[in-house]
Amino acid sequence: MEKNATAKESALLQALSDPGHVYKPLFFRIYNDDDKQLFLKLQETVKDLVIYDQILSQLREYVKICYLTKLKPGDDLQPFVNELLGNRRQEEYGVWVYYPWSKRLVHLLDEEEFVALRTSRNTYKITPEERELLRSKKIGVIGLSVGQSIAITLAMERVCGALHLADFDTIELSNMNRLNVGVQDIGLNKAVLAARRIAELDPFLEVLCFEEGITAQNLDAFFLENGKIDILVEECDGIDVKISSRLKARELGVPVVMDTNDRGMLDIERFDLEPDRAIFHGSIDEGMNTEKLKGLTNEEKIIILGKIFDLSKISDRMKRSLGEMNKTINAWPQLASSVVLGGAMVTDTCRRILLSEIHSSGRYYIDFNDLIN
Repeated sequence: MEKNATAKESALLQALSDPGHVYKPLFFRIYNDDDKQLFLKLQETVKDLVIYDQILSQLREYVKICYLTKLKPGDDLQPFVNELLGNRRQEEYGVWVYYPWSKRLVHLLDEEEFVALRTSRNTYKITPEERELLRSKKIGVIGLSVGQSIAITLAMERVCGALHLADFDTIELSNMNRLNVGVQDIGLNKAVLAARRIAELDPFLEVLCFEEGITAQNLDAFFLENGKIDILVEECDGIDVKISSRLKARELGVPVVMDTNDRGMLDIERFDLEPDRAIFHGSIDEGMNTEKLKGLTNEEKIIILGKIFDLSKISDRMKRSLGEMNKTINAWPQLASSVVLGGAMVTDTCRRILLSEIHSSGRYYIDFNDLIN
């Protein structure tokens, strides 16, 4: 969120001139004169601007949670709405949020009321005190194919207040068997797309994208920019990044969570509690030169991944798939059902780690073939 009118005006000009890589919405509180002028400028400048104003519906819903003990069935809500409005006109209440990539301008409750209402049906599965604690947490996600479902579920449940997203890759048609994207998104960076989805769900979540993926040059920034991340979720394809990110996580005392979307396998590595713990549960040589691991062939990857994941424990269908690599298929097979399950498992695990309900490292399986047959 911009801190002053000059910064906000610059952000608006950038969004108007080059929206292609923009993933952060713009906020206008039009009871403020500077914001009101920019708000009017936006409406004058943007052709085909689409305006959504459902603030009264939000206020009525907010009244129901705010005045719960005062309301009786059938009560007129408008007096309570008027109390919330005070001396402010309805159009000036809350905040207007502009999404440059879709040219949508949306009238919303401002942050505190928005968060309280949007998460109200989490209570008491997540208590109000826990909600406030989670708002202070930051999670980093590397790899926004499998990681897209995870990032969006983390945001939906509001398990954190900020996210770092890293992926250099762009949306392709073949990704659409498992990613929640549209054909109009082909060619868009995966991290940017996930950030946009999150902004449309909750514009007050802070998101920072690393569109170049994880590199030696930005690894520190991914972990530390604007404060250290509290959990790393690693879902990338590159073995070099899998290793280098874990070594950095261990150095900084950051726990790592990973879903493999086969047999519901979930990995937890508590480097925050076990600073000397071997990465990948000690299954590989940590001294490997990560630079030499870049650009491996699928056959070379399988050798190392076999040590990391224990190929004897993967599903029969995945074993068959690996045997067909570069023969009848050219990429790792992944199913939407497994990816969505991973989003649920990782979100639940991250929440419980952040709330100090999980203290152990380990490898776990939620295999539907074992559970339901």
